[in-house]
Amino acid sequence: MILASLIIILLVGGLSAWLLEKKSGNLPRWIALAALVLDAMMLAYGLLQMPVQVSLKHSAWLIELQKPWIPQLGVSLHLAVDGLSLVLILLTLFLGIISVICSWTEIRDRVGAFHLNLLYILAGILGVFMALDLFLFYFFWELMLVPMYFLINIWGHENRIYASLKFFIFTQAGGLLMLISIIALYFIHGNGTGTYTFDYSMLLGVSLAPKTAFWVMLGFFIAFLVKLPAFPFHPWLPDAHTEAPTGGSVILAGLLLKTGAYGLIRFVLPLFPEASLVIAPWAMIIAVVSIIYGAVLAFAQTDLKRLVAYTSVSHMGFILLGVFADNLTSLSGAVMQMLAHGISTGALFIIVGMIQERIHTRELGNMGGFWSAAPWLSSVGMIFALASLGLPGFGNFVAEFMVLVGSYRVNAAMTALASTGLVLSAIYSLWIVQRVFHGEKKERLVLPDLSARETGMMVIMVVIILWLGICPGPVLKTVEPTLNAVQSYAR
Repeated sequence: MILASLIIILLVGGLSAWLLEKKSGNLPRWIALAALVLDAMMLAYGLLQMPVQVSLKHSAWLIELQKPWIPQLGVSLHLAVDGLSLVLILLTLFLGIISVICSWTEIRDRVGAFHLNLLYILAGILGVFMALDLFLFYFFWELMLVPMYFLINIWGHENRIYASLKFFIFTQAGGLLMLISIIALYFIHGNGTGTYTFDYSMLLGVSLAPKTAFWVMLGFFIAFLVKLPAFPFHPWLPDAHTEAPTGGSVILAGLLLKTGAYGLIRFVLPLFPEASLVIAPWAMIIAVVSIIYGAVLAFAQTDLKRLVAYTSVSHMGFILLGVFADNLTSLSGAVMQMLAHGISTGALFIIVGMIQERIHTRELGNMGGFWSAAPWLSSVGMIFALASLGLPGFGNFVAEFMVLVGSYRVNAAMTALASTGLVLSAIYSLWIVQRVFHGEKKERLVLPDLSARETGMMVIMVVIILWLGICPGPVLKTVEPTLNAVQSYAR
């Protein structure tokens, strides 16, 4: 029951944070932090308790739980962790802890309710990364939606109501398309085999006519592209990011977007191999448009947070390109991009939140000369700006290089166009450094440097992004068996 416990602890922790808020304003923060740390300890315990002979090379699932839930409908409580889901669960727990810490002084109103919603989002994300029953997967997919809506709507900035509604409409519409495809897959498998089930492992072998497979796949594909997001399904993202509180932006960029990428790898490629081949050229075109379009629009922004938000559209394009190039190198690069983007862009959103908390604006025109006022904050900002542009030595470089090498084997023209995104990312990243941290200091600018809490967060994130760039081997070895299995189904 370790996998179920990971979710239950967060649900109970969120409820406790909400109910115990009246006793102390800081108690919800400590409860949320304790729940996430306990989750990390539970996961470590589960991995240590695995039999010696079980390893990533010899077992598809490191930990697995399967219990009947609604047997009359073929629904089971089927959770499992393999190499791919393991690294994403670790990212979820880490960024969850970071989100609690970075919100420590920012959130002052309804602190208990804020951490209730925060932990429930994280519980939904963990469920998405572990669910191997499509009904259960959809349940967790929707569980992420409502608390994120409230997080933006209640604790967001000036245009939070508009941004939260836009987020809800886009993601709910994509989710409904996926639900139709799940139900279609359920009945097609049942009519063909006599067994009605939502179980992932059984649905992998379902026989579909080419046209049917394409239309069923399209429901999943669009739902995951909305959440990724990719052009033209991206308009909700800049508004949601800009208006969300800092902790919400970290979870949104670092984790929620990754559920779309995870869905493409886990469900679209293995369940619909022939249809994936048909749509792959179009998906790669969408990816390249997203890379260039997101980078160009990022450069056009005057709001620093909105600028960082558009960079996510560009970076997610590399993930989409790597997934549909569909070889081990490109898929490994896509997974590395999921991790590196989660750390680097999450850190940039934290830095933007720190600046806004200090000077009460996000407008680039009101910034400049921060280096002399806050050298440590400026140094960390420069590090993550350089990581975002894909400088060698950082995880983003490894990820984007692997995606381009893998995609070049499939489509050289698309790869050449995608590589222009690296040039554009260098332009807007260096522009951020110049406009925000260098130049003349604004008059009467009071910018305190990093506190001990903020320094601890940033140092850990710098170490991780450097470790991903210098020593990516452990991550690549961990996800390789899963990606090999995905390709075996695709063949």
